[in-house]
Amino acid sequence: HALMTEREEVMGLLLGEVFDGDVHIWSSMTLRRSDKRPDRCEISAEQLSMGLVMSETLSDQLGCATRVIGWYHSHPHITALPSHVDLRTQLQYQSMDENFVGLIFAVFNAGAKAGTSRHELMAFRASETSEHG
Repeated sequence: HALMTEREEVMGLLLGEVFDGDVHIWSSMTLRRSDKRPDRCEISAEQLSMGLVMSETLSDQLGCATRVIGWYHSHPHITALPSHVDLRTQLQYQSMDENFVGLIFAVFNAGAKAGTSRHELMAFRASETSEHG
């Protein structure tokens, strides 16, 4: 999904569960962008509700507990490091669920040799101190 466009960030929800402190992700849900700024990803309450419905459906289909366990978004042409906005957003989600995880896919970054491209994935959580440096 992160490779679909290099002009704007894409985003989605992660579905899975936590076992013994480890986050297990087995599905994702692509979300439509509501913020028209190319470097912003905002998840609405309606989209979170749709994620809850999807997690309930998956729980029934798979026979195991499934919940919204995180979110992801892309960083086209920039680093995988979370921005201050990403950290603030992540901290808000963690206030509802301490196990909530964020993923950033850094894509469309040209390598040292012409014709190559580097993609990076970073998983992150936030803390009060990470937002303020």
